Amino acid sequence: MTKCVPGLICLSWLNVALAQPQLPNQVPSHSSRPTNSANTDAYTLGPGDLLRVDILDVPEYSGEYLILNDGSVNMPIIGRLNVDGLTVSQLTNLITTEYTPFVQQPFATVSLLSPRPLSVVVAGEVVRPGTYVIPLLVPNSQTRQFQFYKVTQLLQQAGGVTQLADISEIQIRRINPIQQLITVNLKDLLEQGNINQDLILRDGDTIFVPKAATFDPIAIRQLTSASFASKEIEPFSVIIVGEVFNPGTHQVGGVSGVSSQLPTITQAISSAGGITPLANIREIKLRRLTNDGKEEVMMINLWELLTEGDVTQDVALQAGDSITIPQAGEIDPTEVTSLARASFSPQTIQVNVVGEVIRPGAVDVPPDTTLNQAILAAGGFDQRRANKETVELIRLNPNGTVSRRNIAVNLEAGINETTNPILKRDDVIIISRSGGARFGDSLEDALEPFGGIIGISSVLNVIQFWSR
Repeated sequence: MTKCVPGLICLSWLNVALAQPQLPNQVPSHSSRPTNSANTDAYTLGPGDLLRVDILDVPEYSGEYLILNDGSVNMPIIGRLNVDGLTVSQLTNLITTEYTPFVQQPFATVSLLSPRPLSVVVAGEVVRPGTYVIPLLVPNSQTRQFQFYKVTQLLQQAGGVTQLADISEIQIRRINPIQQLITVNLKDLLEQGNINQDLILRDGDTIFVPKAATFDPIAIRQLTSASFASKEIEPFSVIIVGEVFNPGTHQVGGVSGVSSQLPTITQAISSAGGITPLANIREIKLRRLTNDGKEEVMMINLWELLTEGDVTQDVALQAGDSITIPQAGEIDPTEVTSLARASFSPQTIQVNVVGEVIRPGAVDVPPDTTLNQAILAAGGFDQRRANKETVELIRLNPNGTVSRRNIAVNLEAGINETTNPILKRDDVIIISRSGGARFGDSLEDALEPFGGIIGISSVLNVIQFWSR
């Protein structure tokens, strides 16, 4: 046998004839499961096939014959033979029988010189459904060979199955040589290595991949690693809304069309700036449109990914997916650190601490930083000038509005929304002046024209003296 394309069944068709026993109990529209690929998958002849027929010691009856559009061939003496749907072996027996009245002990040999292209329809949960016409001749082969195509190889041609596919109930509708319905369980192929489920296709077959009844993350992860699953390598867009720092449409996937695997939810969240400290990662919703236009919703719990290592929660994405991350109703202080260290959280966020602190300005802090920690990151209060009782927190909301509130400072408080809230990116903390600092600043401004005569420090000393 000559070396040919890896992964395909290839045979040399020089003086080769295949036998094809019929499927047991094979009736029109009968549903059956493949039991033996050798019994069900032999090549059947049809219009467009080029044959070589040799009758031993009778060269005048030998020659090359093209199967016509009506499925017949014209041969010397015996005339027109209907060969559509026959195997090479069956045609050999038919020719031998037909020539028996004319030739003593005829010995016929039938060879397939050039097979017609395989035309197969792929529908359902595949990336690119449609009709596929595939030549069976092995290109660049020194000897005449052709290759069989299996179900998994045609699914690859169609871009792979989607993550919503039910690969345990793939249906093959076949009309050649008789009408039948065969159910293929590729899940059994993946889990048990049952290669008999990877049916060899015939011309005119229709492959239908149904949609799974449920959105199962375990099944999706198993399917994603299969050779016949979708292998998107071009970047594509997904929508991410809710508690992420940059909500909106984001491009995920390979850079410049290069990627080894499909992007996942956590990678998409990272591309959106990461989750906010208020994100509820236990109830993330993944919405996905099926090929029939319906929407499927899957609940994702990334907390199980962080705490239990459940990688099935990090579902691979497809083009057009929509991810919604809700806000947590209540923040658990014990979980804040774990969330901040997650790969889909930003490493730092920037907040602004202005006013009476040692180092006012923008401060880069971890995403789980509280108000108290941000004040300390800015060097702490200016002890001489700061109002250490109350600060103002200014926040730009996702809807474009600005909220302002005064917070009573308690540097010993733990995480809580009242006195020590977790900050969001671009929050502004304003540390106002104390009463004494405001009076001193006002007095200094009033005496500034007389700065050359009397200093502000002298005035303050006089005020302190008379206030005793």
